[in-house]
Amino acid sequence: MYDSFISLVREWYGTEDFIPLHEPRFQGNEKAYVSEAIDSTFVSSVSNYVSRFEAQLAEYTGARHVIALSNGTAALHLALHSIGVGQGDEVITQPLTFVATCNAIKYCGAESVFVDVTKDTLGLCPDSLANFLELNADRSGSGPVNKKTGRKIKACLPMHTMGLPAHMSGILSICGEWGIPVIEDAAEALGSSRDGRSCGTFGLLGTLSFNGNKIITTGGGGAIVTDDNELAEKIRHLATTAKLQHEWMFEHDQVGYNYRMPGLNAAMGVAQIEQLPGFLVSKNELAEVYRLWGLREDVELVSDPVDCRPNNWLNTILLENERERDRFLEYTNAQGVMTRPAWALMNDLEPYKNSYVHADTNARNLQKRLVNLPSSAKVVEIGK
Repeated sequence: MYDSFISLVREWYGTEDFIPLHEPRFQGNEKAYVSEAIDSTFVSSVSNYVSRFEAQLAEYTGARHVIALSNGTAALHLALHSIGVGQGDEVITQPLTFVATCNAIKYCGAESVFVDVTKDTLGLCPDSLANFLELNADRSGSGPVNKKTGRKIKACLPMHTMGLPAHMSGILSICGEWGIPVIEDAAEALGSSRDGRSCGTFGLLGTLSFNGNKIITTGGGGAIVTDDNELAEKIRHLATTAKLQHEWMFEHDQVGYNYRMPGLNAAMGVAQIEQLPGFLVSKNELAEVYRLWGLREDVELVSDPVDCRPNNWLNTILLENERERDRFLEYTNAQGVMTRPAWALMNDLEPYKNSYVHADTNARNLQKRLVNLPSSAKVVEIGK
């Protein structure tokens, strides 16, 4: 199985050189647009490329508003802050996620509460969420409170793990009953959809990332998407140091953040999103190659959940146990083919080991068995 995997990957990418996990592709107008931005001298957030990138993202996702920011963590932080998550509050999230999810909660002075994930999506489990709330939440006041900690439950933050759309209808239904706002961590899920709707647009707010390893990249960068007019205006204001509009005066009406995306990054983003359809086609083809290999070798792949279209950001297999996972990781990386395990569970990390954990059975089982496979798009023609 190990050797057939190495042969398959090398044949797909057509190289005997080192194969990274997810390499960006710059095959379009990146150099032209960045050079144009430099020539214009408007390289900061006032660049026309920023508003152009935001408009393209809004059209692609179907969101009414997009605010382009400096990175995905800033997007998470500002999304939480904008709805009033603050000191001593709680945010329900999942233990199987990247650390930025929980870091953003901590930036607000709030605490993470961990409920389990589902095996099919790797994302937050509606049943675990409902069970946590029924057993622990008191809805008699102005908003739900965790009876065991005494803290207000201010938000639910599911993540679309590896680009697989979480079960948003169930999450939204449960949170709606309890009056809990939902913010989607869609950092890995641009191009993914469920029931024809883009990930990030189900909740009150959604966040995206354009880090160097994402399906499109601006080098660094992120965004908040929302259909809420008032929140969009508030977030845009806060992200621009809360500066009041004036021709020359510098007045700020509250503590703001210098979180806006620079024009140079946005110029790259404009070129990248032009190529997104081609990237998705290539990654879908690779996912099918891996699926057929898994069938031949009796390897379990994390397959597409029902009623959704994942972006196949990172293809994922589940091996028999932790020992087999580590053997596979050691062999493939020694052969120059990068594979990676899942992140450590958040409640196992030092900053979050004292967080409230309702359930993590699935998350722990998946974390011990999961391996991400090389998933870069092939070099494709623009528009293909």
